[in-house]
Amino acid sequence: MTEAIRGFWVASATPLATNGSVDAVKLAAHAKQLFGKGVDGVVLFGTTGEGTSFNVAERVATIEALLKAGIAPERMGIGGGFPAIADSIALSRAVLGLGLRHVLVLPPYFDRGVTPEGVEDAFAAIIDGVADDRLRAYLYHIPQVSGVAISTGVAANLRKRYGKIVAGLKDSSGDFKQFQAFRAAAPELAITVGNEADIARAVAAGGAGTICGMANIVPELVKGMLDGKDIETRMQAAIDVVLKTPSFLPTLKAILAAQTGDGGWLRVRPPLRALSDGAAFKRQLDELMAPAIA
Repeated sequence: MTEAIRGFWVASATPLATNGSVDAVKLAAHAKQLFGKGVDGVVLFGTTGEGTSFNVAERVATIEALLKAGIAPERMGIGGGFPAIADSIALSRAVLGLGLRHVLVLPPYFDRGVTPEGVEDAFAAIIDGVADDRLRAYLYHIPQVSGVAISTGVAANLRKRYGKIVAGLKDSSGDFKQFQAFRAAAPELAITVGNEADIARAVAAGGAGTICGMANIVPELVKGMLDGKDIETRMQAAIDVVLKTPSFLPTLKAILAAQTGDGGWLRVRPPLRALSDGAAFKRQLDELMAPAIA
């Protein structure tokens, strides 16, 4: 079992059936297709996976289905962030019982006025409540979405308190100076980046790799960044194709639908609204992908 997430991991999108439930067959196929393109593992039910729209039972049932489909537990991580600490504990215990270890944990969100001490208390309550040395927890810093930041001091303190149980941190702030600050404060943490344009410089600065959403649709570009290719401009242009739209997740799913020819990828959960077509976005990405990455 790996002690920490390192290398090329994808924050997977979540395909849905017509009734809005997880289409586990399609999700397993998506993961296997990504593995064939050099991906080391997938994190399910993170931001790109519409994670906050799924409860504990749905997330656990999906993991069970993917295990039955032959996805190895060491190649899966799961988003375990909930406003209720008890739910984070329940999910973590359940997936540990299924053989998974990697749990990506948001600080409890909604209360935007919480102090750093309160954030640390929340993470500590989750780890103490799980009470299992197999757990490998990853602090998830995405304040522009969650509304709650993780300070460098909190990251450092939690690593000191819990050692390898607090295995890493995902910095999705998009601020490379923030990544550097986390590295300086807690060098023992395996710190991954979510902003694809920062991958090469983050790895060069001691980062552990990436857990990112763009790899669902341009895994070759992300792999090139990890391999040190000089393609940051192309990567940023691909990011802009998706981000310069009203809603990132419906756009990404529309591109997946256009790439695969499977309209089922268009489905999203409320409050998101599905797009009707991703062909124009796919064409823009195809232009960026040609010529092939050398």
